[in-house]
Amino acid sequence: MWNMMCDVMPTISEDSISQRSSQFSGEDANFEQLMVSMLDERDKLVESLRETQERLNDSEVRLKDVEKERDSLQRQIAANLPQVSVISFLHVTLLFLYL
Repeated sequence: MWNMMCDVMPTISEDSISQRSSQFSGEDANFEQLMVSMLDERDKLVESLRETQERLNDSEVRLKDVEKERDSLQRQIAANLPQVSVISFLHVTLLFLYL
């Protein structure tokens, strides 16, 4: 029986084993390089997101300041507008009287 199994079992050459291990080590190196590249890209994207968030926050602060200034100017215009309208009306009226 033992002799039969030995005849049936294929022989394994050492060359094919070394080829397989070198193939796997090459794939492992490629996988490791891919993972490192992905992590680097992720870090760049996270940094870009952080910078964009900071710019957005700065823009929101500037927008609030500009809105406050606009509201203040609108109040000043509203307070002075009736006087400006009356003065303009008087000027136009006087112009027509002199013509």
